[in-house]
Amino acid sequence: MNTLETKVKTVRNVNEARLQVAKFRQDGYREDQIYVLAYDRDRTERVANEANAEQIGVWEEGFGTAIANVFRSRDEELRAKLRSMGFISSDAERLEMQMENDHIVVIAWGGTYYDGNDYDPTIYYYPPMF
Repeated sequence: MNTLETKVKTVRNVNEARLQVAKFRQDGYREDQIYVLAYDRDRTERVANEANAEQIGVWEEGFGTAIANVFRSRDEELRAKLRSMGFISSDAERLEMQMENDHIVVIAWGGTYYDGNDYDPTIYYYPPMF
């Protein structure tokens, strides 16, 4: 059983992402529990490589969501990826809007998979989302 809660922080650049990834590791999260997500797919890949973090893939989002994402807009795809990791719809939408404004989302994932309308009420946001 995993006792770590999911934490998320938005940052502005790869250097901040690298620092946040290191902080999450110091907090006890394994390398395979830390993810980055940006609005642009290429940027997500670059940041993941430079910050030594993971990208949300089929394993984390589930096969059904991954297939559906092929037919979704980028906005819908990002929100679906976040929902599969336990983010409530309204928070997923706010994070997606921050990514549209050039922010990077860094996630330390607690490891619980979510489907449908299920969500993780214990996600901790840096800074807090209201």
